[in-house]
Amino acid sequence: MNIQTMISSGWFFPLLAYFAGSLPFSLWITHLVAGIDIRDGGSGHASTTNTIRQVGWFPGVIVLLLDIGKGFLPAYFAALQGYSLPVIILSATLSVVGHCWPIFAQFRGGMGLATAFGGFLAIDIMGGLITLAVLILMIFLYGHRARGSAAAGISIAPILWLFGYREVLFWAALVVGWIVAVRFYQQDWHREYEEVWLDRKE
Repeated sequence: MNIQTMISSGWFFPLLAYFAGSLPFSLWITHLVAGIDIRDGGSGHASTTNTIRQVGWFPGVIVLLLDIGKGFLPAYFAALQGYSLPVIILSATLSVVGHCWPIFAQFRGGMGLATAFGGFLAIDIMGGLITLAVLILMIFLYGHRARGSAAAGISIAPILWLFGYREVLFWAALVVGWIVAVRFYQQDWHREYEEVWLDRKE
């Protein structure tokens, strides 16, 4: 199957999304800045927060923008090409799967929040901002980033439904939200570490 056939069949963008999500920007940037594998310290995740924790805010912000971008671009171009709802949802979902389990980094990646946000923004800007507001609210309500993120993952789709979202964004949030929730529950639910965002010890 050549690329043109893949593009026309709709398989191209979900595959692109997984490989884009697998680009381990936090690993590359922390290795460039400090010569370390980010997964050897902090939370052990290849993530924006762990980048900030280990090498500072400026590299962390760069990682954040790149991770948002790798979620945004596949879903955006899939929607721009007019593909069906399942293709767009798969594109948003597989970028997060790639970030969490990256083929280019021994399947040891991050937690998927920034990449998920990028995919949501690509589908609907206002809806994406609603998901961000839900995440921030849950983190501060729980006082723990992992538990707040898991709660946000579960609650984002129902909240979007209340705001009138019934189509692509709702279904993408439903699938991606549960991936994020399960990952945080499995990895960090009982973790105690210095919270970058809450600026206090858990």
